[in-house]
Amino acid sequence: MMADARIRLGMVGGGRGAFIGGVHRIAARIDDRYELVAGALSSKPDVAKESADDLHIAPDRSYGSYEEMFEAEAKRDDGIEAVAIVTPNHMHFPVAKAALEAGINVICDKPVTRTLEEALELQQIAAKSDAFFALTHNYSAYPLVRYARELVERGELGNIRLVQVEYPQEWLTEAPDADNKQAAWRTDPKRSGKAGCLGDIGTHAFQLATFISHQELDAISADLTAFVPGREVDDNVHAMMRFKSGAKGMLWTSQVAPGCENGLRVRIYGDKAGLEWAQEKPNEMWLTPLAGRHQRITRRDDNIDSDVAVRGIRTPFGHPEGYLEAFATLYTDVADVLVAKRKGESHPMAPWIPGIEAGVQGMRFIQAVIDSSEADGRWTPLSS
Repeated sequence: MMADARIRLGMVGGGRGAFIGGVHRIAARIDDRYELVAGALSSKPDVAKESADDLHIAPDRSYGSYEEMFEAEAKRDDGIEAVAIVTPNHMHFPVAKAALEAGINVICDKPVTRTLEEALELQQIAAKSDAFFALTHNYSAYPLVRYARELVERGELGNIRLVQVEYPQEWLTEAPDADNKQAAWRTDPKRSGKAGCLGDIGTHAFQLATFISHQELDAISADLTAFVPGREVDDNVHAMMRFKSGAKGMLWTSQVAPGCENGLRVRIYGDKAGLEWAQEKPNEMWLTPLAGRHQRITRRDDNIDSDVAVRGIRTPFGHPEGYLEAFATLYTDVADVLVAKRKGESHPMAPWIPGIEAGVQGMRFIQAVIDSSEADGRWTPLSS
């Protein structure tokens, strides 16, 4: 096999009507590094077949279950090398477990599992497998986010003191219609887990803040609320954070904030400078030295002295580039790692890809927030 051949990709979930499945497929194709060759796209046989037809997957490689797909693909010389898991949360663990045990590389949507116990078990399984595990925290692949992380590493901000992150949305301000597929599973604790807004976007906010700041969370004081009557999971999260370094932080995520679409924003302050980045204006970042002038940093490659950041820039400057491209950067990073893996080599981008450890930390965060809120905001340490 040629070292630069496309990665043969399978997909579990992501059939007709599934938003995130389409996002993953677009991301996999932007840099032409993958070929979607197989899928178990829905638990409903008719939807699975129709979805496979839509995506030009051969009928004999459209499967009724992930177990059937993994077993059949293992017998082929051209079987899948990686699987994208784009199901509701409750299916992440069994699918990822089966894939890792079959030696299939995993690209999994977040959060990694429904419970912390599942995440810890999956971590043990991943440690015993030769397969690579990637978690699609795509916001950490924006060029300026990666540059921000490098600025912190270089000491440009000095000692980190404050970490502020928020992610407000409005889309669940009212009870959704019964046929809203995306809302249905996200507000169902049997499928989403005990965390609603917390698991859906709170994990993104937490991962982004810690990714950039290099801070390790020590304890949290949190308040979860379900504002919509009858809702079984939270739709708003307020939390104060204490980091092991002595830094402090605040996190707010909400899906009941009218006027907010995808307002992910992070601010990091050290004793030398502060920085700010907002997902809805992804192509600029503000760096402010103490007693200095605001510096607007854009994604121009002559404005960013970072190879890791620049590798994620595709469009000419001045053209919008954001969510899908960041997802694609993550997929391309994984492809580079898998191509190197074919040759028995490592790749320098591997540490930049969120993996099982990031997934476990995300679930520790979720569990600590839930425990703290149930104890009326008591400061709660992350479990070890």
